[in-house]
Amino acid sequence: MKIPTFLHRLRNVHTEPQTLYQRLGGEDSVRAMADRFYDIMSTDPAAKELYAMHPLPLDSIRVKFFEFLSGWFEGPQLYVEKYGHPMLRARHLPFSINERMRNQWLHCMYQTLEEQVQDKQLKHELRQRFTRLAHHMINQ
Repeated sequence: MKIPTFLHRLRNVHTEPQTLYQRLGGEDSVRAMADRFYDIMSTDPAAKELYAMHPLPLDSIRVKFFEFLSGWFEGPQLYVEKYGHPMLRARHLPFSINERMRNQWLHCMYQTLEEQVQDKQLKHELRQRFTRLAHHMINQ
């Protein structure tokens, strides 16, 4: 008995779950997310204190954030390959991060997600992950 073509194709479909990196659209989408985050931070008056904490120009920090997000979203571990484990909390200890800074950071990230992530479930998952991360960074 011959298997119909469409059933044969269905049997050979790759069924592994996609990573967040893949669900977001890969490198270009993750890079756009990192860039948009810093665009918002540098122009939105609601993030002016957060922006003031960052060294200018923002070019190198945009790249580092993209590299971090790439690995954090289960894509290529670009940050780890260059700098080792992110140790985010330890790397941010020189900066005073209180609830106000956390809220400004989340404001920029939530705006980025609203603009760039269309899938509601994915957006919800990312909001939860970023919220946990931001709470973890508070050191004051």
